[in-house]
Amino acid sequence: MQTRHILTGHTRIVGVIGDPVEHSRSPQMHNAAFAKADLDYVYVPFHVRPYDLADAIAGFKAMNVVGINVTLPHKQAVIRHLTSISREAELIGAVNTLTFVEGNIYGDNTDAPGVLKALEEDGNMSVPVGENIVVLGAGGAARAVVVAFALRGVASITIANRTVEKAVSLAEEMDRKTGVPMQGIGLTDERLPLAVSESKLLVNTATTSMDVRQPLLISADWLQPSTIVYDIVYTPPVTPLMQAATASKCQTLGGIGMLVHQGAIAFEKWTGVTPCTETMRQALQT
Repeated sequence: MQTRHILTGHTRIVGVIGDPVEHSRSPQMHNAAFAKADLDYVYVPFHVRPYDLADAIAGFKAMNVVGINVTLPHKQAVIRHLTSISREAELIGAVNTLTFVEGNIYGDNTDAPGVLKALEEDGNMSVPVGENIVVLGAGGAARAVVVAFALRGVASITIANRTVEKAVSLAEEMDRKTGVPMQGIGLTDERLPLAVSESKLLVNTATTSMDVRQPLLISADWLQPSTIVYDIVYTPPVTPLMQAATASKCQTLGGIGMLVHQGAIAFEKWTGVTPCTETMRQALQT
């Protein structure tokens, strides 16, 4: 039987803010990793409404909280309350990790490096430097994915989204910021089949792949065996897109690794200790 962690005056506090926040699986993941590393830390979910954000950040700072993860709807709004943010966070336009150090608050976005670590360490696959890739979706997760692969040197990125205007806007913004050629198109655009068939990597960020009743956003006929299909959605562990890609003899990777690695990067920023990612993964699966 696992012994419950005893909180004392020495226990360091980290946590996550969101509205809502009850759904977050980060507490179970981080607290399991703290126990494994024998660290006197506790990870707490805090329900913070948008109009309370400034007071919440000031309160964390006053109480010597070590670090905070940030989820919706605060990832953009929190930036104005920080001392500085990382280059990745600036490019993405969102922060998901805060670190409090001697009165300063530093913002980072661990999704970008997390998506790369999962590909390389869990999938044992190489980042397709100098190759074309396709990203499905144009929301917050897509922004992190696009920045991650643009900074690692892919040749070009096609962003396909149901709402064409969002894809075009994101492509133009990221093209300008990163210098990597990008195009934004709709899911019914006649250019998409060719873009998918010529891509080395297809990354899905659209949450529609969570619903097995929904049709695939692309046709499996467009996939080539040489294409890696990376679905960052982690529920279900094997999405319909991944099943279709496996049938097309593609290598596939699910999203649980990204969730683990982005959390592990934050863990190390706060503690200076590299966590056991297998412990974090197991905690998410229980």
